[in-house]
Order: sequence, then C-alpha cells, then structure tokens
Amino acid sequence: MIPNVLSIAGSDPSGGAGVQADIKAISANGAFAMAALTALTAQNTRGVTGIHLVPPDFVMAQINAIFTDIRVDAVKIGMIANAEIAQAVVTTLDTCKAPVVVDPVMIAKGGAELLQADAVDVVRNQLLPRATLLTPNLPEAAHLLGTKTAATRTEMEAQGRALIQCGPGAVLVKGGHLDGPDSPDCLVTGQDVRWFESPRTKTRNTHGTGCTLSSALAAQLAKGQDLPAAVTAAKSYVTSAIARADDLAVGHGHGPTHHFTAFYADVEGTHA
Repeated sequence: MIPNVLSIAGSDPSGGAGVQADIKAISANGAFAMAALTALTAQNTRGVTGIHLVPPDFVMAQINAIFTDIRVDAVKIGMIANAEIAQAVVTTLDTCKAPVVVDPVMIAKGGAELLQADAVDVVRNQLLPRATLLTPNLPEAAHLLGTKTAATRTEMEAQGRALIQCGPGAVLVKGGHLDGPDSPDCLVTGQDVRWFESPRTKTRNTHGTGCTLSSALAAQLAKGQDLPAAVTAAKSYVTSAIARADDLAVGHGHGPTHHFTAFYADVEGTHA
C-alpha cells in the first residue's frame, strides 16, 4: 500500500522550497503527498519579499480535514511562522500516531526571518517533544539552544545531544554549513550517535535542501524504514538532487535542487 504523507508548511511560488519542494520530494520517495499551508510567501531564487500568514484556526481546519478522512502515515512540519500557528499545529498533533519529522525553518537562505521570536519557545517546549525526528541545520540548532553555531563535528554532536533533552525521539544535525569537502550529518538518539557522509557538490543551487531532506525522511519513515535506513535513503536522494541541480535553469539566485533526477534523461545543464 502506498503511504500517505502530510506536509504542514509554507508555500514557495518559485517551487524550490516549502510545500512545493515537499510534494516533489515525498512523491519522488514513493509516497502520496498532501499539504496544509501555514503561510504564503512572495519569493524567488533571490529572496523573500513578502509573507502572508494563514489564520491559525484555518491551519487547524486544513489539518483536521486530513486527519478525519485520510490515513496519515507520516507528518513533516516546516515553516510555522509564529506562536499562534505553532500552537495550532501542536494541538492538531495530539491525536496523531504517525511519525513526525520537524524541520525547524527559521531563516530563509536570503536572510528573511521565517519564524518569529515568540514562536521559538513554543517550538522548543511543545513541538519538539512531539517530534519523532528533528532536522536542524547548524544555525537552526544553535538558535534553538541559544548558543553559537557549531564549527566542528564535536560541537555538532554536542548540540545534537543537547537538543535530545528538549524531547524529540532523535535529532539529525545537518552539517552542510561546515567548511570542507564533505557534508556530514550527525544522527543523535537516546542510545547512540551515527554519522552519515556525502561529498559536497560545488553549486549555488541549494535552495530548499532542508525542506527536501525532511520530506524525503518523512516518506521513508512512512514506508516503514527504521531511522538509520531512512536517513541513508533520504541523504542519498538529496545528494543526487544537489549533484544534478545545475541541470535546471531556474532563476538568477540560489536555484532549486533537481527533485526528479531519477525520472529525467541525462541532459547537459543550461543556465539562465
């Protein structure tokens, strides 16, 4: 049976991040994608120029419409914007038994604030304890902990262990912001620590990689993969999507990754 995955996140009209990326990544990883919108953004590959928030009661209405009719095998949570929306999402999860992957979207690649300061406490104290897996990048992990951004693998692991104390079942600290030729991710659970390695691709087209990875993880968990296997599969998928990103010609800033590399014939990249 094909699993169903619900994304709760904001919209990116340029298609590289947000629910648009989530739907692509979930589909490419073998699950049926659904989406409840928390925010509309005006953005492209150069940055975010506007944000229009969905009223919290309507966020709840969207999610409840799914939960009362459709079997949900995993949930991915991305941009939740403010404390009221965060609280609404937390409330709807009270009856959810499926795995929940939380990608703590805070700052857009261009620098726009996507999570208001008053929401950080709600995320840390109420949402994280409901998460099966938390997937912060290095700045997001530091922001949640109120500390400096990790600059080494040792610091990544320490911050992952600190975030476990906030209540998630596991934390995948993403090392894409580290210097060096590799892009290591650190999976911390209550029992152990595992590292997942991949080579770094030289490209500026990495818009939406966090959305893409967390959605791929949700799809893999929905298919019944255990956590290490899900991370392995999702990281391999994202690595391939980044490696083929330059095949796309989308915009003039930080372009998207190529979500459907497995379905496209090899083409020589062109750039707009």
